[in-house]
Amino acid sequence: MSEPPESSGRTMHLMDGRRVTLEDLIEAGLLKVGERVRFSRPRMGLTYNAEVTEPGRLRLDDGLEYRSPSRAAMVAANMRAVDGWHVWILESTGVALDSLRQELLDRAVATSAESSDDRDGEGESAARLHEWLRSVRSRAESRTPERVSVRELLAQWGVRDRGDQITRIEADLANHGLATRPDFRGVTLETEISIITAAQEAEQQTEESEEVAVVSPDDVDEDNDERYIGLMVGNLPSALSGVVSVPPTASLREAITKMLLNDYSQLAVLAGAHSLRGAVTWQSIAQARHLKPEATLADATVGARDVGYRTDLLEVLVDLRKRGFLFVRDENNGVAGIVTAADVAGRYGEMANPFILIGDLDRLLRRAIARAIPIDEVISHCDPQGRRISGHQDMSMGDYQRVLENPTLWNRMGWDLDQKSFVTRLGEIRRIRNDVMHFNPDPVPPNTVDQLRSINEVLRRYAA
Repeated sequence: MSEPPESSGRTMHLMDGRRVTLEDLIEAGLLKVGERVRFSRPRMGLTYNAEVTEPGRLRLDDGLEYRSPSRAAMVAANMRAVDGWHVWILESTGVALDSLRQELLDRAVATSAESSDDRDGEGESAARLHEWLRSVRSRAESRTPERVSVRELLAQWGVRDRGDQITRIEADLANHGLATRPDFRGVTLETEISIITAAQEAEQQTEESEEVAVVSPDDVDEDNDERYIGLMVGNLPSALSGVVSVPPTASLREAITKMLLNDYSQLAVLAGAHSLRGAVTWQSIAQARHLKPEATLADATVGARDVGYRTDLLEVLVDLRKRGFLFVRDENNGVAGIVTAADVAGRYGEMANPFILIGDLDRLLRRAIARAIPIDEVISHCDPQGRRISGHQDMSMGDYQRVLENPTLWNRMGWDLDQKSFVTRLGEIRRIRNDVMHFNPDPVPPNTVDQLRSINEVLRRYAA
């Protein structure tokens, strides 16, 4: 392999939440424009070829180019999922693109660790995380995957929830050829997941039913490495916590007894873990017995909708309002839980109080700053180009913080408060605000509402 160039700026930033690209490999001298790669499937007697192009893409024989090696492999082989970094091999050396990616990551970590300005220990932290991910991958390749809760996974990155660090975590996993099963974004913090290789995840996806939504481990938009992050059905605690059911051959009395013992309003009718035949509810029982006093389970069974655990919660709200419940399928397409309208109401209810209190905080801060500081000074300090702010109503939470961090502007507020303590709390609230407004799938910390109420009370007292 060729030696890396003396200046490789992109390499030094690869451990900072960005996915490695073919362009990175080219810039580091690990891959050359014009090199040929192949993807072989010996059992089928098929081989696909591609060429590395100048923008850092793979050009297939049909002339189409793809930035993502996985997307290129999926299109070339007409497969539903495949880890392109693993399957594309350099014709000249027989080395996989993934091996080049790992070499680049090794260099990035070494460069960061040796940096003379690593006073805050970021390089050391990156090296520790890199070694842990390498160890996890080794276990995954030996088919003894690391099993951790989502909370334990996040702790490796020093975070407690899937907020603004989720993109970095996904990038680090992808860069090391890893995936989680189930997807750590689509379940609760306490759910136990397996960390497997991206190749293993692709293999399992191709074996699953067509009903399961398939996303390649490296299947991101060609021009945007970020995927949508929001509430998924699986983020509700009940979604994958198990489901009580009866077989189609059961008696109606058995179904009624199970519903009474568990205080359920509905029950799944399953002919095996993957075969949902419908559901029985108190309403369907009443209707069946009204028509036929000796009604059977089949008479009382009604249709039921099932969705994958990674389904966007917003997509099912209308159906939930209409039906009252939905069954949830896990990563193996098994019926693994149920969500009800009450579950969703409870989850959104948890978010409602912080949402309302943040709105109050925004209005209180805006009014106080508008009274003390003219808009031209705000613009000069927060938006000197004049692209975002034309009036106080255009200020963001970050703008409030920038104004109040300035000693001169702080003194203009006339508050008999400690600036450092207030601005520190405002910074904490700003992070909470980002989580709430961007529908962080994890519950807000228990003291969040108290913090918001306290700062609002202080503002009412001092900014009135």
